Amino acid sequence: MTVDVLVVGGSGVDTTVRVPALPLPYADTYAVPPVLDRIGNTGAGVALGCHALGLRVLLVDLVGDDPQGALIRAHLSSRGVGFAFARAEAGTRRSVLLVDPAGRRLSLFDPRPSPGERLPRDLYLPALREARHVHVSITDFCRHVYADIPPGTPTSTDLHDWDGENDHHRDFAGNSDLVFLSAAALGARRDAVMRSIADRGRASTVVCTDGARGCHVLGESGEIRHFPAQPLPGPVADTNGAGDAFVSGFLYGRLSGRPLEECVRLGGLAGAHACTVEGTHEDPWKGPATGG
Repeated sequence: MTVDVLVVGGSGVDTTVRVPALPLPYADTYAVPPVLDRIGNTGAGVALGCHALGLRVLLVDLVGDDPQGALIRAHLSSRGVGFAFARAEAGTRRSVLLVDPAGRRLSLFDPRPSPGERLPRDLYLPALREARHVHVSITDFCRHVYADIPPGTPTSTDLHDWDGENDHHRDFAGNSDLVFLSAAALGARRDAVMRSIADRGRASTVVCTDGARGCHVLGESGEIRHFPAQPLPGPVADTNGAGDAFVSGFLYGRLSGRPLEECVRLGGLAGAHACTVEGTHEDPWKGPATGG
C-alpha cells in the first residue's frame, strides 16, 4: 500500500509536570497536579497528526525494550498508525515537560544517544520506495536515510529551535526540500538563517514558525512573507505539539495539491487547535478527555 507520509524517527515519551511558574523558583518541594506520561516527541507528533487528517502514515524508529517503548507501541496501535521499529540499545527517548499556567513549555530532553547507531535499512526501504513524502526527524541515527530516498520523492524536516550554527542540524537542513524551524533562537538573524538554508541546500520552501506572531515563509520567489497566526478556538492548555501540528497541517495541504498560502493556513489551524488540548494534537476537536 502506498504511504502518503513516511516519518523517520522521533518517537518518545513525554512526562508532563504542571508548575506554578517558569522559570521555576528554587524550592525543596512543590506539590503539583498529577504527573502524566504520554507519547511524545516530534516524529510521533507528526505521524499522529497526519493520520488524524486522513493521510496514510508509517512511522519507523528505534525504541527501547522498556515500559516507555511499550507505551509508544500501544498508543500507535490503538490509533491505527503504522509503526515499524527496531530496538534502541540505550532505551526509549524521553522528555520531561514543565508547563506553566499560561501553557508555556520548558522541555528537558533525554536523547539516549548510542554512538554509531543506525536505523536498519530493511526497516524503512520498502516504504521508502512507495512513499509520496518522507519526513525526517533530526535524530542522529536518521541522517543516513537521505542517501536512500529515491530521486523525486519530496522530503521535509523540522529543525525546531536551531540557532543556525549547530552542526548537528546541517545535514537535515541541506537535504530536505521543505524545511521547518522555529524563530525561538534566531532573533534578528531569522531571515538570514532562512535564506542560508535555501542557498546552501535543496530547500524550495523554508517555514519559520513564530508562536503567537504566526510564521515567516521563504518560497521559490525568494521573498520572505509573514503570515499571521490563526485564532485559538479556546483557552490555551499547553503549547506542546503545536509545532508538530503545524507541520501535519502543512503537509496535508501540500499532499492535497493546495497552494502555499492554503498550506500555511492549514498548518496554522492545526497548531492553534493543538494549543487548546494537553499533550499531542492528534484529536484537537474533542479535547483532553480523549487522551490526545
